[in-house]
Amino acid sequence: MKKIIISFVFALSLFKASADEGMWLPMLLGQQVYNDMVKKGLKLTKEQLYSINRSSLKDAIVIFGRGCTGELVSDQGLIFTNHHCGYEAITNASTVEHNYLRDGFYAYNKDQEIQSELTVQFLEKIVDVTKEVEAGVKGLSWDERVKKIPDVIKSITDKVLDKENGLAGNVYSMFKGNQYIMYVYKTYRDIRLVAAPPESVGKFGGDTDNWEWPRHTGDFSVFRVYAAKNGKPADYSLNNIPLKPKHFLSVSIKGIKDNDFAMIYGYPGGTNRYETSYGIKLKNEIENPSLVHLRDVRLKLMHEQMIKDPAVKLKLADNYATVANYWKFFEGETKQLKKFHTYEAKQKFENEFVKWAKGKSEYENIFTEYAKNYDAWTPYSKQRQYLNEGINGSPLIKYASSLIALETAITKEGATKEDIQKAIDIANTSRKAYLTDADRPSDEKIIAAICNLFYHDIDKSQHPSGFYDKLKDDYGDLEEESTYKKFAKDLFDKTMIRDDKKWDAFVANPDAAILQADPAYAYASTFVKNYNDKYLPLYTAFTIKNAELGRSYLKGVMEKDPAAAKKMYPDANFSMRVSYGNVKSYNPRDAVHYDYITTGKGILEKYVAGDYEFDLPAKQIELMKKKDYGQYIDKGRNDLVIGFITTNDITGGNSGSPVIDGNGNLIGLAFDGNYEALSHKIAFDKDLNRTICVDVRYVLWCIDKLGGAKNLINELKLVRK
Repeated sequence: MKKIIISFVFALSLFKASADEGMWLPMLLGQQVYNDMVKKGLKLTKEQLYSINRSSLKDAIVIFGRGCTGELVSDQGLIFTNHHCGYEAITNASTVEHNYLRDGFYAYNKDQEIQSELTVQFLEKIVDVTKEVEAGVKGLSWDERVKKIPDVIKSITDKVLDKENGLAGNVYSMFKGNQYIMYVYKTYRDIRLVAAPPESVGKFGGDTDNWEWPRHTGDFSVFRVYAAKNGKPADYSLNNIPLKPKHFLSVSIKGIKDNDFAMIYGYPGGTNRYETSYGIKLKNEIENPSLVHLRDVRLKLMHEQMIKDPAVKLKLADNYATVANYWKFFEGETKQLKKFHTYEAKQKFENEFVKWAKGKSEYENIFTEYAKNYDAWTPYSKQRQYLNEGINGSPLIKYASSLIALETAITKEGATKEDIQKAIDIANTSRKAYLTDADRPSDEKIIAAICNLFYHDIDKSQHPSGFYDKLKDDYGDLEEESTYKKFAKDLFDKTMIRDDKKWDAFVANPDAAILQADPAYAYASTFVKNYNDKYLPLYTAFTIKNAELGRSYLKGVMEKDPAAAKKMYPDANFSMRVSYGNVKSYNPRDAVHYDYITTGKGILEKYVAGDYEFDLPAKQIELMKKKDYGQYIDKGRNDLVIGFITTNDITGGNSGSPVIDGNGNLIGLAFDGNYEALSHKIAFDKDLNRTICVDVRYVLWCIDKLGGAKNLINELKLVRK
């Protein structure tokens, strides 16, 4: 197999890397890429960008929580990230009496900082382990390889595992399995909430402005990482001390101009830039429309309850935000893919590949096999979406589905009491979490609506055998909404999951027959088992075959035109990346121009007192009307800059990523993309792609002027020139 150099990026036809495209591995920047960064305004050396032996920018960047990025901004372990990245921690710290989500929170000394369940991970080193992985699967068929690779990878990561020092390895597949790189992380477990603006600031604009520019959202929160006195990771303890990081970012308040250099470090979660036309067709015609429709139903039903009661709003806030975020994304993604004819462009490129591959045994049948593979799976794709986004979109049913593991433990031949008790303990813990966040009125409506949709939208041959016949016998005409409402009400009334007395009796004497008779469990398991038994094997075969074909296709594309493969970057996979570009305005459509920044003037124009999405604290409005901006004012505009846009290439996981100037100073936090380029997971648009960032001066103004936490400002190293 021809080795792939990971400092390359495709420069051929459809895969051509345009200006500012690319999520680069900072430890392996090619000279050509680095030279381009310098031309755009970078003043730092390669060693300052990434070094194992010396402190560098990479040491100030962390994996924050379960899927975000954060950056160290002081020598006392202070972390900046997005508000939506800290959202769950802020919500968990809040009560109706002390509603930090609604009112904001600022710690004026370290004793006031609030414990969370978050972790942060620092990148310690990377190791190319391709040879070890390939040696471990040498001579195996593709199916055998897929089964064997997890064991091979575990044998590699076990060598660096050091629980005492918080070290663990994670092996990433690059270029669809053509290369493997191990990243070694150090995980810190004592992370405390330090500051967060009111939700009205952190989510200003709500769903209306989500994925849109112009934007005026103060999407930031502040945390601190603590360690044991010897600097090692430790569980939460009052004896722990703030971590002294290897590197932290200075914070620039001198301001930005159009075309200024901008660099973003972080952990982009996933792209599929080398997707085929078959995958795009499935996404455009089935997957995305189904997901958007089902999430739309759930969001409306949650929202109806949230606007009635602040306690319900707090309870559902995190789930609602999660569902809403990618509801709009996938709607926009489909629109942009169709608008820019990405499917047709992929087809054209693939036809050229097929012509080249004729007579080459390794490649000539790739697209014939792709066609067969998609034909075999496509009829069942919609059902999978309706299970995951619909049936299991109900919090109650999602929890009930998890009890399949408990049923398995109870009924498994030879299962010990310890096995069963372990499953019960897991079920008890999950049940407690479910009940804490549960809202019956919205969830009951979700169950009724989705059960109805599944009946009408999914091919009858794929329905769980006998389920809807029994539903008709017990509750009435399947064409009537009232039938599904009666079913959902009965399900909630009778399930033991929401009845402590019945639940306690069950776990004290676990009986599979009792669990199977529970209406919520019966409903959940009927649909999940129907899928698992009949369709999951088909989906597994589909994904395994796609992976095999994708690996060969990518290898063939490079072999087809080696001269054109001057640069190549791997798809995002939540490994550290750096992207570079410029602060830049744009023209989204005819006769429309978008400036590169937004200001306090725009906030006052959007502000609507008492509005669910556009309200703001009275203190903020008062300060902004007086233009009380202090050292954070933009003198050129005589206003406070709220947000700005850049041409950087990012995706989900980059939330909270630092936006860094040419000298390595923090100028903002990345938090969103623009609607006109939501096809970016599949195809980067060199003209319209923009990353939306909150200006660090607005962050500091909120902390200082709005929150009064001057103590935090004093921790920072501010750059004024």
